[in-house]
Amino acid sequence: MKIRTILTLGAIALVLTAVSIWVGRLSYSWLPPQAAAESILIDDLFSFLVTLGTFIFLGVTGTLMYSVLFQRAAKYDYSDGPHIEGNVTLEVVWTAIPIFLVFWIAAYSYNIYQQMGIQGPMELVHLHTPLEMESAIADPLKPVTEPVEEIEVIAKQWSWVFRYPENGVTSTELHLPANKRVRVALNSEDVLHGFYIPAFRLKQDIIPNHSINFEFTPIRVGKYSLTDSQYSGTYFATMQADVVVESAKDYQSWLATAANTELSPAANQATTEYMEKSTAPVEAGWPTVKPAAPPVVNYHS
Repeated sequence: MKIRTILTLGAIALVLTAVSIWVGRLSYSWLPPQAAAESILIDDLFSFLVTLGTFIFLGVTGTLMYSVLFQRAAKYDYSDGPHIEGNVTLEVVWTAIPIFLVFWIAAYSYNIYQQMGIQGPMELVHLHTPLEMESAIADPLKPVTEPVEEIEVIAKQWSWVFRYPENGVTSTELHLPANKRVRVALNSEDVLHGFYIPAFRLKQDIIPNHSINFEFTPIRVGKYSLTDSQYSGTYFATMQADVVVESAKDYQSWLATAANTELSPAANQATTEYMEKSTAPVEAGWPTVKPAAPPVVNYHS
């Protein structure tokens, strides 16, 4: 009987494992395209968590359903169940397994966090900025030595401005070279903002009076969305920008074209909505902050 039970439980465990791995692989399709090297790390972690969660979910719900269907008391049986004393071995096992899983998930997540080089609040408190960030697709112990594209990012209520200091270009659209390490210097001119590109799986808070260096590697040509992940005021939902990842040749061509384009004010949705509200015949009834002047840039979408 014990051998039969062990074989049955083993077969169930194998089926649950196969289904969990399948769901974990399927979870990659739930997310936007992997447009940066860092997105591969995040998606692998997400798939791991989905696989583990699926196994636990199916195991627990399967046990409950089996108990409900096949271990029910007989009709009109209102007697108490058998008195069972505590089982020390069982209690140790069901305590040790969750502890092991928590430490496993924590170690895996922290390793991803370290590879991505994301700065947290403690780094800002101690005014510590890593001199060299680690590549998400290279050996974590090997510092980055490849050339890095330097770009300044300015966030303000309510627009994004991107500066390319080596070329003297400013833009409201973020252009990036594919397959090249990029370092952005994040700055805020007023309040807390959030630099968030879903396709890159990257989010970094931008704190006023602190310049935060943040690195990543775009790997997929295409157009993506940058949005403000922090509530920065009335018109924060309008604070979006396009992110264009292009080949090195197209990137250099765009820089050359933008550098030869005269500066002009960019259209700004927040400013437009604010003016419409100010001239409306009916007062909306809520206070707001006047948006910063539309950025003056070489290139705007």
